[in-house]
Amino acid sequence: MEYVYAALLLSEAGKPIDEKGLMEVVKAAGFTPDEARAKAVVASLKDVNIKDVIKNAQTQAAAAPTAAPQHAEGEKKEQKKEEKKDEKKEEAAAEGLASLFG
Repeated sequence: MEYVYAALLLSEAGKPIDEKGLMEVVKAAGFTPDEARAKAVVASLKDVNIKDVIKNAQTQAAAAPTAAPQHAEGEKKEQKKEEKKDEKKEEAAAEGLASLFG
């Protein structure tokens, strides 16, 4: 994870995301750099524009709260159905007890 954070820092600083830069940032953060991991991160981010990815993630995150209330409404409907079922069970149980003491 520290290599991803290092890549984000390098991107924000406007510096190239390469093995040397990643290893320097990881080392500066107090971790022991691993050249294989640095190479893997650089290779996986080769064709990725980090700023665009972050921009798109922020757009999707902003749109997510509008979907949440619709889900909550569905839960409320289910909750009401369950409450009605519980009420019917309680009424049936009360009727059964009433017949015993009738």
